[in-house]
Amino acid sequence: MVFKNSKLLLTLVALLLCMMWNPLAAQQSFLSEQNLARLQELIGSPNRSEGARARNQYRHPLPTLDFFDVSPQLTVVEIWPGGQGGWYRSILEPYMAGVGNYIPIRADSDESPFLGLVPDNSADRVLVFRAHGFMIYDYPAQDYYHSLYGMLKPGGIFGIVDHRGVESIPQDPEGENGYVNQSHVIMLAENAGFELLDQAEINANPQDTKDYPNGVYSLPPTLRGSTLNRRFRAQMREIGESDRMTLKFIKR
Repeated sequence: MVFKNSKLLLTLVALLLCMMWNPLAAQQSFLSEQNLARLQELIGSPNRSEGARARNQYRHPLPTLDFFDVSPQLTVVEIWPGGQGGWYRSILEPYMAGVGNYIPIRADSDESPFLGLVPDNSADRVLVFRAHGFMIYDYPAQDYYHSLYGMLKPGGIFGIVDHRGVESIPQDPEGENGYVNQSHVIMLAENAGFELLDQAEINANPQDTKDYPNGVYSLPPTLRGSTLNRRFRAQMREIGESDRMTLKFIKR
């Protein structure tokens, strides 16, 4: 096929490059159109705070929840969701109300993480959004992953989105800078019995250089350490929120 119109050729090339480099363009859809429409309605709902809605551009809730195949009739556990104003909670709770079962939990047991909070083999989805840092404080991180594995049904999905560290830098077991290496998360999950099913670049941010004075907390929304430095604060806002892995595991 010969293109005589050079402008048409350039347009087609640009569209092809856009599809290749845009992680959202080629993503397979798992949810029905009805469920996607309902989620989009809730994501933009005025019932969510203006601050929460402003972060939609960074957290990509629609493609993320689609990637994890979160249907409203399922039993979904969210780990450390925050209070009633929790960011994903404000979407998931009304999405599943009266149809499925949304269970927000945190580790309050003195014996082991999440002991007795969710029955074994009862959850269809276990979701962790930017909460890996909490899974290193009170117990060994591996204990948390074993707990998540136990609460899922066979065939259930464990989905995690978190601040992605630099692989060439060894994982800090204390997580001081807020980043966690993707290989470290995969290792913990596989050690617990999970199988990596898929990964996506939905929440990637190539502008995040991950070398800030206060680690990931230098970036929005925290913007730590930039109150008196307007230029640095503007730089952090320009970068946006962190580069994040989006991983989907299955319990066979």
